[in-house]
Amino acid sequence: MQVYFTLVRRELGGYFASLTGYIIIAAVLLLLGLSFVEVLTKLNAAPTDAPITEIFFVTFYFWIILLLTAPVMTMRTFALERFSGTYETLMTAPVGDLAVVMSKFTGALVFYILTWLPFLGYILIVQRFATGGFVFDPYVLGSTFLGLLLIGALYMALGCFASALTNSQIVAAIISYALGLALFVLSLRSFMSEAGSSLSGRFFEYIAMTEHMENFARGVIDTRPLVLYPSLTVLFLFLTLKVVQSRRWR
Repeated sequence: MQVYFTLVRRELGGYFASLTGYIIIAAVLLLLGLSFVEVLTKLNAAPTDAPITEIFFVTFYFWIILLLTAPVMTMRTFALERFSGTYETLMTAPVGDLAVVMSKFTGALVFYILTWLPFLGYILIVQRFATGGFVFDPYVLGSTFLGLLLIGALYMALGCFASALTNSQIVAAIISYALGLALFVLSLRSFMSEAGSSLSGRFFEYIAMTEHMENFARGVIDTRPLVLYPSLTVLFLFLTLKVVQSRRWR
């Protein structure tokens, strides 16, 4: 366990030791700021009983942030190790492949969570200056961050898998972006022609990430995403582990 935490600190420190990490933080803050302006515009236009989290997550700002920054966050996890020549040293160290994969995934996930912490400040600002009895609901906020965590974990695992396939960070980011975008487009059930009680309709409803995130933002926790996202996360981490193991014995 000590080795695992050491590798997590090493991975997390890599984001703050390079310019890439600060560029990601700046980009997320910019997009969050733009989304905050849109939320304020909607709140000033008409009164609403909807939580502020729901007002934000019914827009596509979250998905823009996720789809654009997740590949950049994870492209360095394995590709940079092989490009810089430290991958062989890491693989010959007395540490298991699973610990390496999980530490890199955990480091990326923690960094992802840190980039979303300013969102808490926006909610506190609204609570401080809003009139008309704005109520801060910690349960809605908790379910919102649960959705952020589950979907973020999936995309971090997907990005680690893409990074393990190549020694080029650019190629890893492209693969991760393509896979993430394909998964997002597939989950857009509202654009599918078949819906309702048919088998394909139930399938698209099950994987509808936009609707899942909107439910989380409303404070509604459905069991479907609680099963779907951890399952897909474990699947991509398993694939990453197999890729790492195959490269170790080449």
